[in-house]
Amino acid sequence: MENTVKTTTKKAQTSTPLSSLIKSLGPGIMMAAAAVGGSHLVASTKAGAIYGWQLAALIILVNIFKYPFFRAGIQYTLGTGQSLVEGYSNLGRPYLVIFSILSTISAVVNTAALLLFSASLLSYFVPFDLAISTLCMIVLATCLIILFAGHYRALDTLSKAIMAILTITTLAAVAIAIGSPVEPDAAFVPPSPWSLAAIGFIVVTMGWMPAPIEISSITSMWLKSQKEKQEVTAQSALFDFNIGYIGTALLALVFVALGALVLHGSGVELSRSGVGFTHQLVGIYASTIGEWSRPLIALIAFFCIFGSTITVIDGYSRVLAESQRLLLKKESSPKMLQGWIVIVSITALAIVMFFSAALMTMLDFAMVLAFATTPFFALLNFILVSKAKLPEALAIGTKLKWLSVAGLVYLFGFLAVFVWWKWLM
Repeated sequence: MENTVKTTTKKAQTSTPLSSLIKSLGPGIMMAAAAVGGSHLVASTKAGAIYGWQLAALIILVNIFKYPFFRAGIQYTLGTGQSLVEGYSNLGRPYLVIFSILSTISAVVNTAALLLFSASLLSYFVPFDLAISTLCMIVLATCLIILFAGHYRALDTLSKAIMAILTITTLAAVAIAIGSPVEPDAAFVPPSPWSLAAIGFIVVTMGWMPAPIEISSITSMWLKSQKEKQEVTAQSALFDFNIGYIGTALLALVFVALGALVLHGSGVELSRSGVGFTHQLVGIYASTIGEWSRPLIALIAFFCIFGSTITVIDGYSRVLAESQRLLLKKESSPKMLQGWIVIVSITALAIVMFFSAALMTMLDFAMVLAFATTPFFALLNFILVSKAKLPEALAIGTKLKWLSVAGLVYLFGFLAVFVWWKWLM
């Protein structure tokens, strides 16, 4: 084991051709695909639409301060050969039990919301009326076919294609919007995000920016799966992670720009539901690029949300299967993963069909839960990479350690403000 790690580290320190690095892209891009669905298309664009550029600095900060805790999944898995879930188990059974419960809630609620978003966008392309539950079944059946047929390789390829198309299209829309930004109404007074009334929105945005912290454990599982199929070095894994993470952070700012340039001060009333706002977002692109682009943009938005849906189903199922294996002390098996894919999918579909009216409430709960648990999972990830004996190329350095400490102060500080605002004020 030790020799393997040393060999990997040596290879990481040698120069790797760019083509090999690009070929190794996988978990980081898949993480970006999982992140973009809720936090970017909805939260980032709304941040720009409501507050203009005022929250841009906060979005940059939260991405910077969460960076070391997401990176921990790569460092720990590549350096020890274990997933973060195994790391939580090593810290103690209670940590794993709490993590499993939170991951189960997030998996079901997030999948249900993304199914509903995907089905809503799919309705653009169906020439006749279909119930939203039927469209959700179509989306879910497609996800399951892809996952059971091609699994990791199919998901990997799909994520890269979706992220490339979405990035190019969004940059084009922002470039056009810069040339002809919306003229605010004369009576428009920009609302301030630095008020008590805005704390709720900021909490939701920070909780899912760039993604819930448990996505780091999912990235860890994807990396472990990738290692079983191809050689992965420290250099290639960190390159993949940085491309995905930094790209996601920059894309968040691009969506803020889109909302600020096209909607801020326009007088357009924003839909409170994620589904309604997704349709508004298609309208934003169409009004900016041209009405001819509406079907194309709707297709891209659909594939973006669809990509998030399939990625979330796969990722959370891997994590829950790993948690089950460790809690019950069983051997890992493909059937265990497939079982969790089915359980998460069917439960999410049941929520859409029977509790759709309460879905946004549950989604808000999941977002607040993500925000409240972020500092604690960040602390666990920091403890794991600090205590683990990692090779030099993966070890946490002085700068990253201080960034981690600053991030923990930032995250716990905001949590304290939220607790005060919610229950003590």
